[in-house]
Amino acid sequence: MKDICAVCCGTEREQTIDCPLDCEYLREARSHEKPPEVDPKTLPHPEIELTDKFMEEQQPLAIVTGRLLLVSALETPGANDFDMRDALDALVRTYKIADSGLVYETRPVNGIAAALSDRFQREVHEFREHVAERGGSHTVRDKDLLGVLVFWQRTEWQTNNGRRKSRAFIESLYGLLPPPPEEAQA
Repeated sequence: MKDICAVCCGTEREQTIDCPLDCEYLREARSHEKPPEVDPKTLPHPEIELTDKFMEEQQPLAIVTGRLLLVSALETPGANDFDMRDALDALVRTYKIADSGLVYETRPVNGIAAALSDRFQREVHEFREHVAERGGSHTVRDKDLLGVLVFWQRTEWQTNNGRRKSRAFIESLYGLLPPPPEEAQA
């Protein structure tokens, strides 16, 4: 098994082989990888400014949104970073249109990305209902959700290593987000 993983990690890692997130060889290899060089001119949605103040105020929403993206990715078979990229792009376009007062859902052509987007939208809907049921004075505005989704889209853009089956962004979501309260107590 060790020899197979060495060949996998040495030549085919995330190219032709779907590496599991918990593969110790994959994690070790990632720890030695040089971050991908990205062209600032290709920054997703540069017209949307994310200030430090906005991100500080929306940190709880960013955490919830990151968790919902992670759940969507982990529960969608075959999902990788490029699927997440397509799903995030569709979600950002949907919320950008919603911010202008129109209701139109952008759907990715990629079937896995569409499943990710659908799952995320269902989870956001349930989250909004949960906030409303608890009588929370804070509602989740589309404009805030748009900004947080752009943040995650840019994070994916910086994290994606370019390999066809990469899940570096998905793994980063897993590593960045604190464990849910029930896991922390256990």
